[in-house]
Amino acid sequence: MTAPTASAAPRLMLLDTASLYFRAYFGVPDSLRSPQGEPVNAVRGLLDFISRLVHDHGPDQLVACMDADWRPQWRVDLIPTYKTHRVAEAAQAGEEEVPDTLAPQVPVIEQVLDALGIARVGVPDYEADDVIGTLATRATGPVRIVTGDRETADYQPARVLIVTGDRDLFQLVDDARGVQVIYPIKGVGNAEVITEAVLLDKYGVTGAEYADMAALRGDPSDGLPGVKGIGEKTATQLIREYGDLAGIRTAAADPLSKLTPARRKNLLEGAAYLDVAPTVVRVATDVPLPAFDPTLPTEPLDPMTLEALTTRWGLGTSLTRLLDTLAQARKTA
Repeated sequence: MTAPTASAAPRLMLLDTASLYFRAYFGVPDSLRSPQGEPVNAVRGLLDFISRLVHDHGPDQLVACMDADWRPQWRVDLIPTYKTHRVAEAAQAGEEEVPDTLAPQVPVIEQVLDALGIARVGVPDYEADDVIGTLATRATGPVRIVTGDRETADYQPARVLIVTGDRDLFQLVDDARGVQVIYPIKGVGNAEVITEAVLLDKYGVTGAEYADMAALRGDPSDGLPGVKGIGEKTATQLIREYGDLAGIRTAAADPLSKLTPARRKNLLEGAAYLDVAPTVVRVATDVPLPAFDPTLPTEPLDPMTLEALTTRWGLGTSLTRLLDTLAQARKTA
């Protein structure tokens, strides 16, 4: 058996679902409402996003990756400030009695995806990013190649498209393995396809180096302090000079290295943070996933339930467009 060709590999699309329905919620007017008057802008916006993505990119497989735990305890144990601001914001919103019109839409989204037959995968104690990292790794993992009496291992030339508004997932971009990120700029019709060339141009790092840069730089929005005095440009410069985070830390411990005294001091003082930051920043790639079928549905899995959901929530043209797109995908498969 020879190695599979790139054209034979299925095109797998992985949705960072929460990222997309958040964008839909804030980008689609809340005047879109159910017959009973509840906002359904996140539901309908997500359906429109999926329709556009399937139409534009033609995946053979589609997985809606879910946050079963958006703030896993094992990450908090390593860095207690991880996403603490989001907890504080939620508490403040509760105190101010700000109406939450997104949370009630999430179960509807899940029910509609299930009725459509779109695979929906979340794993307790893990974020959607970790599910995505595991699926991307599995899709591009080593395969047995037998040529005559010789057996070798090579990487399957998969085509993986990760759809997210979260830059953290840039760390999975890998041209050799065929992993790209579709990064929405405005909606999903105006999106940037992130390849290693794009990363090098924007940040000066490859996908494999992005997590090290992110750990050094930190991210206030995720409660990651980073190393004092090191921003994105400095982190990139250090990676270029010393190869990776381990090389940078080795240089910091070497009084004869070319690091400035101030930078060495900051790196050494940040040692405790740097001991754990990579584990928190890097997405997991070994999540124990449940069994599921990633095949892109070309017709609803449960038409009766879908019809009932459509009537109850007034999904209208958003669902019709998606069903038409899925049916067209069957014709062109």
